Amino acid sequence: MAILDILKLPDPRLKQVSEPVERFDEDLQGFVADLEETRLAGPAAVGIAAPQVGRFQRIVIVDVSGRPKTPNHGHLILVNPEIVHWEGYAIGREGCLSVPDYTGNVIRATGIRLKAQDLDGRETEYAMEGYEARAVQHEMDHLDGLLFVDRVVSRRTDLYRRKVYQT
Repeated sequence: MAILDILKLPDPRLKQVSEPVERFDEDLQGFVADLEETRLAGPAAVGIAAPQVGRFQRIVIVDVSGRPKTPNHGHLILVNPEIVHWEGYAIGREGCLSVPDYTGNVIRATGIRLKAQDLDGRETEYAMEGYEARAVQHEMDHLDGLLFVDRVVSRRTDLYRRKVYQT
């Protein structure tokens, strides 16, 4: 396994739309293992998408199980995910490994239903709410070449420079 380099804004590759995964093989499993190791090496990252490391396939990993009292499905590897239903909307603060210096307020659906494939190509459906739904929507945006800064309510009032703490 390896820790992969994260693409950071303003890298133009982050705007690239990803292609569906068609081959469910050892290469895919090896890449997802590297992607997970990269996520875990990041600063408290609950998710990561393949395009963030320069692989333009529709793959995301999300795990919000470390956040107390948050309804979730545990560690998720979502291949070719597609949201089939959304409901409600709320503003919430988001950050991103690819935009390390900023956070911002973004409007997202509060509940979603999605279908995705697993690493063996089997299709599964999920109903998600709250923080998990927000995290999945954030990661899925990467698959379409979008970053949270593209969705902030107002760049003037809702984009914040991340605090740097002295150690």
